[in-house]
Amino acid sequence: MSAQLHVLADGYAADRVASTVSLILDGTQVVVVDPGMVRDRSVILDPLRHHGIDVQDVTDVVLSHHHPDHTMNVALFPNARVHDHQAIYLADVWDDAEVDETGRLVSPHVRLIATPGHTPQDITTAVTTDAGLIVCTHLWWHETGPEVDPYAPDRELLREQRERVLALAPALVVPGHGAPFMVSASTPR
Repeated sequence: MSAQLHVLADGYAADRVASTVSLILDGTQVVVVDPGMVRDRSVILDPLRHHGIDVQDVTDVVLSHHHPDHTMNVALFPNARVHDHQAIYLADVWDDAEVDETGRLVSPHVRLIATPGHTPQDITTAVTTDAGLIVCTHLWWHETGPEVDPYAPDRELLREQRERVLALAPALVVPGHGAPFMVSASTPR
């Protein structure tokens, strides 16, 4: 049996900003990816309740990177281990566990992969589902890019990481600030 991924909120980045927030169910593990800025916490909490999940039930939170628009609501989940590029945090325990190119498992079907691009510390969450591989990543803000990420410190590195993730042949990409999309010839490289 593989994991299930549900997008709780499609993000956006224009005159206002909100992160795309995802829920992953993998056996007994309940993972939330990027519980960042949203117009109201109910945007995260109501869909969780719809899936029968209480904030106490969330076992893991993944932060793709440390910009506030992706981290703002991490404290909603008091029992969750928090994963980032360098460690796993729970209560007052800081467990060094760097994510590299080979990845780090969160659960049997959820792997974190180092994909520096938008920031040097970015990670991508790769989820094996019955529909194929789904990646939650900030290498794209939304389906059309942007072609050139204005915050990326190294445009060539961003391009390399996009190509690396595309080589995984994801069935779906969940971008940092938009609705999920299928890779096509027009997907920015």
